[in-house]
Amino acid sequence: MLNQLILVGRLTKDPETKILEDGRKVSDIVLAVQRGFKNMEGNYDTDFIKVSVWEGLATAIESYCVKGTMVAVKARLQTYKYEIEPEKRLNMLEVIAERITFLSSGQKNDPDIKDLQQK
Repeated sequence: MLNQLILVGRLTKDPETKILEDGRKVSDIVLAVQRGFKNMEGNYDTDFIKVSVWEGLATAIESYCVKGTMVAVKARLQTYKYEIEPEKRLNMLEVIAERITFLSSGQKNDPDIKDLQQK
């Protein structure tokens, strides 16, 4: 079985990092990913995909990425249920980053290692 997703896109804003109650660090980024085909009007549509980046990767992306930085993300999809009201639940999908490769430098420090992996 395989649960793998590859995304290449640009950050739409600076990473938003927070520390959870249990002490773990998570950053949320949104990637603008252009589709590989044109729509009926002859233009390329863009999808805006939220990605959760945890622990060491969150530290790296916070340190080295800003709005506009192009990255490649190897990720997995994770599902969870969200309860709206009793007996009404939504099945949600979340993209969890496992590896990030920096394809362009942002205005922050250039990383010595361009390819980071979640451990």
